Amino acid sequence: MNERTLIITGGSRGIGKSIALLFASSGYSIAIIYAGNDEKARETVEECRAFSVKAEAYKCNVASSEKVKETVAAIRKEFTGISVLVNNAGITRDGIAAMMKDEDWNDVIDTNLRGSFLMIRNTIPLFLRNKGGRIINISSVSGLMGNPGQANYSASKAGLIGLTKSIARELAQKNITCNAIAPGFIRTDMTKNLENTPLISSIPLGRMGDAEDIARTALFLASSPYITGEVIRVDGGLAM
Repeated sequence: MNERTLIITGGSRGIGKSIALLFASSGYSIAIIYAGNDEKARETVEECRAFSVKAEAYKCNVASSEKVKETVAAIRKEFTGISVLVNNAGITRDGIAAMMKDEDWNDVIDTNLRGSFLMIRNTIPLFLRNKGGRIINISSVSGLMGNPGQANYSASKAGLIGLTKSIARELAQKNITCNAIAPGFIRTDMTKNLENTPLISSIPLGRMGDAEDIARTALFLASSPYITGEVIRVDGGLAM
């Protein structure tokens, strides 16, 4: 019952992988939820296990209520002491609003926002059993500022902030906190083509962040029992 377990969606690569590895190095057992790349998921699990912690991967479409329910049930059987949920799974389908297809809008909202809600709803009983917990939603500065060509993505990330604040109020009396992190331009496979573009000059610190910057903020929130309903920007000053 002393086991501390992190459940993280989108945990096989990028920001999610960095979060999983940092928590593993801090002694957390790791339950990785991923969408498609089996090889990357296996690699991340093995890297987590190198820290002498339990780690497993679960393939799941977080936009599916049935699949999320099944996956959380499987995690519950394997792990005890579920203590942290990080909703990191996210996709983009960029395009100007006038030309955006219905499926591009729906897919992004379903994965980024609906998926986070489904994960929260299904893990609440685990946190209650554990007499507390931490929920951390990975939003974006796009949800604070908006971004041309990303009406769907910005709406999903803004919605995630509203979800964060509502869940924080609902669960505060149960010793369950809920916070959000709003990354700016973070160096990942998704943003590698932006490294030397004029966009970077708009960042006051003059450079992109690293996935580890988000991971350290997540670990801080996981260890902070008196912070809830907060949105922490990790963006080099971009959205200040």
